[in-house]
Parts: sequence; C-alpha cells; structure tokens
Amino acid sequence: MVRIQSLQQSANIAKLPRAEGAAYNDWLRQHEDYCLQHTRVELRKQIIDWCEDPNSKCIFWLNGMAGTGKSTIARTIALELAEKKRLAASFFFTRGKKDISHSRMFFTTIAAQLANSLPVLRASISDAIDNNADIFQQGLREQWNQLILNPLKSAPTQSIQLVVVIDALDECDSMQDIQLILQLIEEAKDLDTVRIKIFLTGRPEIPILDGFRQLSGEAYQDFILHSIPLDTVNGDISTFFRQKLSLLKVKHGLGTPWPDELIIEQLVERAAGLFIYAATTLRFIRDGIDGPEEQLSLILNTTKSPLLATEHLDGIYTTLLQHSVLGKRGYQQCEELAQRFREVVGSIVVIFNNMPARNLAQLLQIPSKMVSRTLDSLRSVLDVPENESQPVRLFHLSFRDFLHNPQRCSNPRFQIDEKERHTSLFRKCMEHISRLQENICNLWGPGILITEIPADTIQKSIPPHVQYACRYWFDHWRLGNPVEKNLKTIRQFLEQHFLHWLEGLSLIGEVSNGAHMIITLEEILSVSFNAHEFI
Repeated sequence: MVRIQSLQQSANIAKLPRAEGAAYNDWLRQHEDYCLQHTRVELRKQIIDWCEDPNSKCIFWLNGMAGTGKSTIARTIALELAEKKRLAASFFFTRGKKDISHSRMFFTTIAAQLANSLPVLRASISDAIDNNADIFQQGLREQWNQLILNPLKSAPTQSIQLVVVIDALDECDSMQDIQLILQLIEEAKDLDTVRIKIFLTGRPEIPILDGFRQLSGEAYQDFILHSIPLDTVNGDISTFFRQKLSLLKVKHGLGTPWPDELIIEQLVERAAGLFIYAATTLRFIRDGIDGPEEQLSLILNTTKSPLLATEHLDGIYTTLLQHSVLGKRGYQQCEELAQRFREVVGSIVVIFNNMPARNLAQLLQIPSKMVSRTLDSLRSVLDVPENESQPVRLFHLSFRDFLHNPQRCSNPRFQIDEKERHTSLFRKCMEHISRLQENICNLWGPGILITEIPADTIQKSIPPHVQYACRYWFDHWRLGNPVEKNLKTIRQFLEQHFLHWLEGLSLIGEVSNGAHMIITLEEILSVSFNAHEFI
C-alpha cells in the first residue's frame, strides 16, 4: 500500500508543468558564469548570513541597474545553497524565452522543485493535485495556496529553513503578476515549522518598487547593488580581467607581459562598475577574428572615458558592431551587411521565443548560411551554440536596449526599429500560416486523440518555425503598427486559413491561446478601427 501511494504521488508530481530553463542549474544555463572565487566576497557572505539567520527577514531583495551582475550573483548563491542542502527551488526569469518570460508556470515549477528538495511535502502536494483537477489552469493565488503554502503549513513538525532563489523578477512580462507574486510570497513570513525564505533579484523598476511599497517593512530587506563602493567593484572587475586574460595568454602562447598593469587599469576604468562591460569586452577579445592582441588594441583605441556608465557600454557595443559586422568593407557591401544585421539580429531582439539559427532562417525565409555568417561575427553579444539544435539568444538585455535607443546607438545602420521588426515578423508569420492545408498531419480518420499522434509526425508536419508563426502572429501584429493596410492580410487569413490555423493550434496544444488571440483582436479592432465594417 505504501509503495502504491508513493507511485501515485510521483505520478501526480510529474504532472506539474515545469518551465524549461527556470532552474539555476538547468542544462540551458550550463555555460553561464558564476562569481569567481575571490569576487563579491562580502556581499555573498552577507546573503548567506541572512539565509542562515533564523531571525532575519523573509525576503532579501538584491536590486541594481542593468549590467551590475545580479544574475551571476543569484546563480552563485543558488549553487552555494544547493551544496549546503538549503536550496528549496530556483526560478530565473528571462525576457524573450517562452516558459520563463511569464508567470504561468512559476508556482507549478517551484512546487515541483519543492517536492524534490523536501520530500515531506510530496503527499500534500499530491493531494492538492488530486483535489483540484484544474489547478494548473487556475490563477497564481490558487496555485500558491494549494501547491505551496498549505503543504508547507501542514508539513510534519520540524525546524527546517530553506531558500527559494528568484532571479530577474522584472523580466516577468506582466506588471500585475509581478506585484501579485510579491504579495503572495510575503505570506511565507508566517510559516513556523518549515520556514521558507526568498532571495530575489531585479532592477528597481516601477512594478517591483510599487510591489514592495505594498509589503510590510517586516517582510523584507533590500540591498542596492550599485551602491557598493566603486573601489570594491573595481577590485572584483580587475580580478576578473586578470584571471580571464591570463587564460587567454596561455591558450595563445602570448609573451609576457600581456596584459600589463596599465592595460588592466584602463579596462577596469572603462567598465565603470558594470560587469556586463567586462564580460562583453572579454568575449570580444577572446572570440574576435583578429586574435586577442589585435582585438584588445581595438578596444583600447576607442574613445576614452565617457562620462556615463551606459556610454562606456555603448562605446564597446558600437566598436564591436563596426568591427565585426562592417569591418573595412566598401559602402555598398556595408549597406547590404547592415540590412542583413537589422533583419537577423533585429528579429532575435524582438522574438518571443528564442530559436535555433536554422529555424530563424526558415521563419525569415532567407538562406541558413546567410544567417550563420551574420551570427558568427557577433559571438561577443550573442550566445550562438555550437549545437545547431540549441537556440540563439542575447547574452544580456542591455544589448537589446542599446539597439532600440537611437540616442545610445548613434549609427543608424545598427538601430533596430522595434515596431518595424514586429510588423515584418507578422507578415512572415502570415505567409507561413497561409501554406497550411486541411488535415495537416494526414490523419487516418476523425476523432483522433492528440495523444495518439506521434510527436515526430506533428513536428514534421508543423516544423518549429510554423509553430512559432501560429502562436505569435497576433503578438507581432499588436506590437507592430497595426495600420489599416494590415487588416486586409488578417481578413484574408480569417476567410481562407482560420480553420487550418485552428487545426495547427490544436495539434501543438495551443487552442486556448488561439481563442484569447481572437477575443483580443476583436477588442483592438472595436477600439482602433471600424470592427463592424471589418467583420
């Protein structure tokens, strides 16, 4: 009987939707950095002391502006806690990645990890799933109460203190969800037997600031990362450059001294306290086509000592784009390369779900080799996996912010018009959807269950780029410029391909999202256009 109950619990826990890429040690994050051994020492000690102090506040909010190293610290803290058997769960929000850019799987993912890290909760979480058949479709509050808070309250009496690590809450795509999550996790402060603390990072943006203002001062403490004395931060950045450049020197057999003390000082000065500058500079030196010595010289010969920290970062972004994309090519070739950059990289910047290069090429309907050539020159700012089945992504959102802002990206060849890119992707999505036909998977009869269709059949009939088009055409239209000239395309889609699209959505399990798209489309049309005339 006990074994049967255990198997049933395991089966229920396995039903919990898990967001891919959420955990600090997820395989998608295996190449992301941790803090070097002798960096961030005092801050890491302060956080670990907070974790272990039974009288400390429930929430520790580490906040700081973009590029100050919040995510690297969060990964390092999660690793240290895991080694001490004190990590309850982790969730790393990332804008632009499907499962971890929103909160729909947030609490179910946390609950699944809790069931593994704290086995005494398995029975209660399993019972919650049995007693609430539609819990996975319910709101955040119900999921928090049923899957996490109540199981923690009913846990067998024992004094346990664990930590949940939540990184980049500001990258959750809903302001209301951000504030609701903060309200809910505050309730963990009243737990007795199993005490859960939350270590949370995020930029001090309005949704998070407003959310914390609604909490009691007894619930949280905060630490402003960019308030650390610049000398301390510079010492850590100096250590970073010394260690990483020393490894490059050995790898390439470079002579001594390289780099000398003056070079290290110049690099640290240019970083202006931003770890993202240091990391981007290193990748530019390491991965450039001209070798580390030449790449380093190129960095040092750019404009010196701008006044603002963002200008330091903007300077290196401008330098690497000019060098890596255009080089010393002629005017006409530069124009062609810049146009391809805006198309390929601009799509990566605004796309809703990162995808491998070959799928991106299929979505954009351009040769795969052309996409690969564009990406290969930009490994300083883009994570381009050697494994072609893995998605291409930005190393840091500051690069996206730079490309979107004409005041920061002064060269118009590299500026990305966000609305124009969304509109272009909307049209590409419509072209792919228009090719769908009735009975997409050539099924053998009516009434077939989705579970009866082999996954590879669906994947072959609706490849990833077409799945993306079915799922996100509406979002690109909404965030682009939904001018009246695009209404003809939508009308044609609804008249000729609506049922094909609906069939495609059902095969990939996205029918509910399709219904939401149509409802929202009608709302937008009723406000912005003559919906009655359109219909």
